[in-house]
Amino acid sequence: MTIQLHCFGESGNSYKAAIALQLSGLDWEPVYVDFFNGATRSPDYRSTVNNMGEAPVMIDGDIRLSQSGVIQQYVSDKSGKFAGKNQAEKYDVLRWVLWDNHKLSSMAGLTRFLMNFLPEDKRPADVISFNLGRLKSAYATLNDHLAERDWIVGSDVTNADLSCCGYLYYPEPFGFDRKDWPHINTWLARLSEQPGWKHPYDLMPGSPADRA
Repeated sequence: MTIQLHCFGESGNSYKAAIALQLSGLDWEPVYVDFFNGATRSPDYRSTVNNMGEAPVMIDGDIRLSQSGVIQQYVSDKSGKFAGKNQAEKYDVLRWVLWDNHKLSSMAGLTRFLMNFLPEDKRPADVISFNLGRLKSAYATLNDHLAERDWIVGSDVTNADLSCCGYLYYPEPFGFDRKDWPHINTWLARLSEQPGWKHPYDLMPGSPADRA
């Protein structure tokens, strides 16, 4: 049975789940969520897809999961990939996934939305400035960690990489320029060389160009 992932291309959290599925070799397909026209806020979506009103949502037969980190763990359990090679790595992967959700992707996703997807006259300059300060600290943490290693945990791709990269391939401005963070840049390039890798706008339906 083909796994379905309800997602949309602009969503870095959706990308985390989609890239895990894509690189795992599992059979899957994206199902477009029209987020910008209110799909996730509709009563139908909340009653039939996800009562939290969020994307991504993964459906595999009778199993329905939301939250990208949970979906990544499901992919690991089903494919045997990305969870770390031993117990120590397993917990370190989880540590970085939680760090990303709290420190990196949460700030990057919100800031990118405020800077690019709101009308210019509604963009809160003070909030954006505060967020950019927090993001700079997160980028520095990740960049320093990657200074002498190929992957965030261990010697191969794990969910730590697939989580932390979630927003970092997007072209819209949100306080991140790859040239300013050379170790992150090298790591992102290395990850993009993995067989089957695709950019978020190529992997999932939906992009700013579609709405232009």
